[in-house]
Amino acid sequence: MSFVQPLVMCQNGVRLEPLSLAHEEGLRAAAADGALWKLRITSVPEPQDTRAYIETALQMRADGHRFAFAVRDDATGEVLGSTSFHDILPAVKRVEIGYTWYRKSAQRSHVNTTCKLLMMGHAFDQLGCNVVGWRTDNFNFASQRAIERLGARKDGVIRGHALRRDGTIRDTVMYSMRAGEWPEARAQLLYLLELHAHAQ
Repeated sequence: MSFVQPLVMCQNGVRLEPLSLAHEEGLRAAAADGALWKLRITSVPEPQDTRAYIETALQMRADGHRFAFAVRDDATGEVLGSTSFHDILPAVKRVEIGYTWYRKSAQRSHVNTTCKLLMMGHAFDQLGCNVVGWRTDNFNFASQRAIERLGARKDGVIRGHALRRDGTIRDTVMYSMRAGEWPEARAQLLYLLELHAHAQ
């Protein structure tokens, strides 16, 4: 049995459901909102590569390394983006959260905070993870700030770690959170969501 089992998670009008080929058109439209594939520091698929992107995610799921979700607006069904558990290590009860991107119109909203609350809650409270990790491009400063707002701690930088889409080699910034740090992080995420709700 896989460590991460299929599930649907919903909160604050955001729905996470297992990514499938049925999401192809919605995912393509989400990527087109802001032409996100043009950003050299992201893994957003180009329109013609959307199906292959999903097929790769499904193969990684079958191999037990990654479990990808489609992020949807729970009221309209619109696909807002995608996020994943990855580098799943059942033996040490560790997962990472990544492959995350959202259509431009959903950025700087409550969507990412809600997704992280759901995923971190599932990892720590249901899966019993000891550690949840994140990794990002050393030049993706927005991603680094977002991860740090979650309460994650910077572990360090792996130099010369991976290829970017433009063929350059990136350094990877690694972050993590231990189970004992989760209650305080959860309280902070709930506080941020409450602030957002009052600002609307």
